Amino acid sequence: MDAWAKKEESYWPSISDLMSGLMLVFLFIAIAYMRNVEEGQKRIKKVAVAYQETQVSLYNSLMDEFKGDLPRWKARIDKDTLSVQFMEPDVLFQTGSAEVTNQFKTILDDFFPRYLQVLFSHEYQDCIEEIRIEGHTSSEWGNGDVAHEKAYFHNMRLSQDRTRSVLRYCFGLAANEEQKGKMEKYVTANGLSSSRLVKDEQGCELKRFSRRVEFRTRTNAEQKIVEIVEQLNNEIP
Repeated sequence: MDAWAKKEESYWPSISDLMSGLMLVFLFIAIAYMRNVEEGQKRIKKVAVAYQETQVSLYNSLMDEFKGDLPRWKARIDKDTLSVQFMEPDVLFQTGSAEVTNQFKTILDDFFPRYLQVLFSHEYQDCIEEIRIEGHTSSEWGNGDVAHEKAYFHNMRLSQDRTRSVLRYCFGLAANEEQKGKMEKYVTANGLSSSRLVKDEQGCELKRFSRRVEFRTRTNAEQKIVEIVEQLNNEIP
């Protein structure tokens, strides 16, 4: 065997050893990755279960607090979105106006302090991400002879003005400075125009019920899941 053959023979085993070593490294990485993914799935599932339990518990707490008042307020509580929906437009605002009516102020005087008491209780205060005051309108504007796009933007401005008016009034109902601080952190005003209409089973708009104000609670489960995913990404080699 000449010198080149001997050199080549000694060369290939080293390449083979290198490839075997690399395969072992990739195998260890794959195992670590799968363990991380499995652990992440367990943690996400745990958050999802806790989220579901919190949703049900919070809905039950709101119902226990307000079930006797909802009929006279012309309101309801949606279990899926945890939103208290005030569905009587004539009680809320005058047509085309963003000023809260005296009748709605009377309702808010009764509703809002109790609402905050439930959400900021020891049981739920660490679960709250946002408390949204949402203003919704029908798809029409004025006598209904305005083009859809113009009506949408007119209603957008009106719904935004209305939610700010409701927020401003509710802010004055805070019991103390600590509660005002929590409101500044968690409560937002959101005018949504006609983007979330109420419709019947045939898909036709129910214009009267589309004109409403909602107090909607968002929990922080989504943010917790995002944090878990980011942590897993940092842990993966």
